[in-house]
Order: sequence, then C-alpha cells, then structure tokens
Amino acid sequence: MKEKTRQSGDEEQTRQRRGGGDPFQRLLGLMFKAHPWHGVSIGEEAPDVVTAYIEIVPTDTVKYEVDKSSGFLKVDRPQRFSNFCPVYYGLIPQTYSGERVAGIFAKRARRKGMVGDGDPLDICVLSEKSIPHSDILLTALPIGGLSLADGGEADDKIIAVMRDDAVYGDCTDIAQCPKALMDRLRHYFLTYKSAPGTTQHNKVEITGVYGREEALNVIRASHADYREKHPELSSLWPKHL
Repeated sequence: MKEKTRQSGDEEQTRQRRGGGDPFQRLLGLMFKAHPWHGVSIGEEAPDVVTAYIEIVPTDTVKYEVDKSSGFLKVDRPQRFSNFCPVYYGLIPQTYSGERVAGIFAKRARRKGMVGDGDPLDICVLSEKSIPHSDILLTALPIGGLSLADGGEADDKIIAVMRDDAVYGDCTDIAQCPKALMDRLRHYFLTYKSAPGTTQHNKVEITGVYGREEALNVIRASHADYREKHPELSSLWPKHL
C-alpha cells in the first residue's frame, strides 16, 4: 500500500511538471524540456518533501548554475583553489528569495534592512550515494538550514537528506548531522567566493543554523514570494501549499 501511494505521488509530480490540468502547458511539457526553476513542481508534499534540482556534485571542479533565462545549466566559474562543495547542491523549483524570506531572516538574525537575493531557494542534499553528475532531479526531506547573508542579502541554504537514503534518510533534524560534515559545509560557503591574495567584494557570513521547522517556514515563504513574482504560472503550482 505504501509503495502504491508513493507511485501515485510520483505520478502526480510528473503531472504537475507537465502542466497540471492546463492542456496547453501539458503539451509544452511533453514537447520540450521543462525549465528547472519554473517548469518543475516544488512537490505535492512540500514543504515536508520537496523536489531538488542539483546543479553541483562534490566531484565538480567547476561551479555550475542554472541560466535563469534559458533553463540550461551553465558554467558560473571554476572552483577556486581547493574549494569544493561537500554535498549535492542546487535549488528548489518554484521558490524565490523575496520580501517574505528576507523578513524571516531579519527576525531570526535580528537585523534590519534585509532583502532577498532574488534567486530561487538554495538546497544542500545529504546522501551516501555517489551521483556522478548534476542536472538531475531528486526528492529531498528538509531538516534545517544555514542562515547565510551574502552582501547584506538573505541567501538561506536549506539542508535536506535524500529520501530513503541508507545513511541519512532517517535524519529528521540538522542536529543529527555529523559535525565534521557541517563544518566543511560552513567553510565552503564562507570561502567559496574568496581566494588568497584577493579582496572579497561581498561579505558572506553565517548568522546561525536552524532546525527543521524553521526550514519549512522558509520554504513556505519562498514559494509565496514566487507566487507573487510569477502569477502567470499559477496553473503549475501545487494546489495545497
């Protein structure tokens, strides 16, 4: 019964990615590759279970990110020196770091004048499995987040585990994550834009670490920001979130 329910959920996500009940959107979804930010569903079980689009895997020596206009994965820059992301890193579709996300950040960090960074919400996914390349979708369970500010803008990093992962799949809160892994992740984000002998233009800082409930609130807020930013895509949104 559980397997049938999961299959039904996967079928529903496919239906959402291909345009839900809108025949025109469904036709486009069948004919063309969906834009990973706009054309893929956040997930019918969001915010508890979300779709993650992976842009970077730990073996990458180049930083990739989605081109906002075309939806193709593009080279942002080479990873500088020995920096590499220790987890699978990407974005949550149908999210946007706007006024609501910034408001939650400002309250959490006790800072005024915060704004969202205007990008989709970032997600870091923990898994013991080796995935050789990016440009993929996976199902993730949020367990917390890093409260990261980049040049005065809210740039939250949601921490999640891959669903059914043999090692991390039972984790329900960020407090259960290995300290060494979290230390490496924090170090990556604090240094990935800087290099020895250069001046860092944007100040990156982590103001704190938060647990699962806060992460779910950030995801809800980011989807609400997205709905306000892109009302023309309403036929693709989950109906309950």
